[in-house]
Amino acid sequence: MPSASLSGRALLDVKGDDAEDFLQNIITTDLDTLGKGDLKSGALLTPQGKILFEFLVSRNGAGLRLDLNDSSIDELVKRLTLYRLRAKVQFVVDKESLVTVSWNDNPSASEIDSILTDRRFPESLSVRRRYGEPADAGSDVDAWNALRIAYGVAEAPDDYALGEAFPHDVNFDQTGGVSFKKGCFVGQEVVSRMQHRGTARRRILVAAGAADLPAQGTPLTAGGREIGTLGTVVAKDGLALVRIDRVKDAMDSGMPIMAGDVAVHLAIPPEHRFTFPVTTQEA
Repeated sequence: MPSASLSGRALLDVKGDDAEDFLQNIITTDLDTLGKGDLKSGALLTPQGKILFEFLVSRNGAGLRLDLNDSSIDELVKRLTLYRLRAKVQFVVDKESLVTVSWNDNPSASEIDSILTDRRFPESLSVRRRYGEPADAGSDVDAWNALRIAYGVAEAPDDYALGEAFPHDVNFDQTGGVSFKKGCFVGQEVVSRMQHRGTARRRILVAAGAADLPAQGTPLTAGGREIGTLGTVVAKDGLALVRIDRVKDAMDSGMPIMAGDVAVHLAIPPEHRFTFPVTTQEA
């Protein structure tokens, strides 16, 4: 069972009589579909629909728990406090949290209640998350990042910058991070319009290099024109946030896509349902 201990994570418990209604009305995740033992991606957006804070949300007793990059925790609490008004909600921060992930995991019956299943990944992978426990046998963060890459699971700030990406850009619509059925949340109108009009032009794709890829942040180009940026990289594989219309143009014309001096093949992550744009000729 491969596993990794993740550094730089913080936990925010949201408690109180109004905790669930409070979060349901402002974040992208539909908490009505969040079961016990589930871990789902979510975000708090700007009114213009861009991701201001990204997190993983789960149930913790009678409340909810947000798992996020520790660089964002203080600002998130400030923002939630502004939205709280008279709601009966309390925030409890743990900046020294121990977070462990594992996959191909078959927990014993005694462990079931203490672990969470990461719903960003296919269920067959059995990706689990534990809080307060070290990795069972060493820690392979590169293997964890390779798993994220293989399934197109992006995380800020490595794969995109907070405040600059819409949920569709980072495939939240594919991994259960945004709901179009639950009703209003902050930024909902813009995001719903993108969904119904099919106007998402940027996406996270899986990048496979002909050789080891250059560093995160390297521009991807086609014919000297920038089409995106590399995110997380492990050897020859990586994630890339790209303009899919420009990727399609390059593919149709046979123009190589480059990351620095390395040729790159870009692909839609497995089990994701979006497609490359259809040209007039193809239609």
